Amino acid sequence: MPLTLPRLYAILDIDSVHARGLRPLEVLDVWLGAGVGLMQLRAKSMPLGPFTDLAQTTTERCRAAGAAMFVNDRPDVARLVGATGVHVGQSDLPPEEARKVLTAGQFVGVSTHSVAQAKEAVLAAPDYLAIGPVFATTTKANPDPVVGLEGVAAAALVCRAAGLPLVAIGGIRIGEAAEVVEAGADSVAVISDLFEGNWRERVSAWLRVLD
Repeated sequence: MPLTLPRLYAILDIDSVHARGLRPLEVLDVWLGAGVGLMQLRAKSMPLGPFTDLAQTTTERCRAAGAAMFVNDRPDVARLVGATGVHVGQSDLPPEEARKVLTAGQFVGVSTHSVAQAKEAVLAAPDYLAIGPVFATTTKANPDPVVGLEGVAAAALVCRAAGLPLVAIGGIRIGEAAEVVEAGADSVAVISDLFEGNWRERVSAWLRVLD
């Protein structure tokens, strides 16, 4: 069955959460309470054991709230905890290999950073494709070149032809959300801007903008 993505894709990036002195599950509960329907758990520096435990709890809370939960990078963890699926990057397992690890009914999303990568990625039949960074981002030590709104529009054409939803990610602020959607994104993935100002209220503002 094709995957339908909510407009807001909230990324629970553990390094970003800890840098702000917050607790991951506290943030998660606020997001779910506000109505977030799609999130990803991203923990680049967390050891596997604690990451798996956190993924288990996150999956359970998302399931109870009726929200989808993707695990970043680790299809084995996604399978173990029964997550909605896994999101893989260009340096991770290819989508077709990640799918072999998952169980039936779990989904695979894949990151791309150019139109050429997008065209190649759809050949592996992922369930959604992400393009970025759309704008300059600070959540990666060595970010790929910015693709801009033009890159989003070009990737959207690739996704439409393949029947896949498109996620835009990378440096997107709340004031830019509408134009990113207008460029062709089905969903907008956000990390840093969800913590601007009063972070407990920020997520609701994002949901209103993308409604």
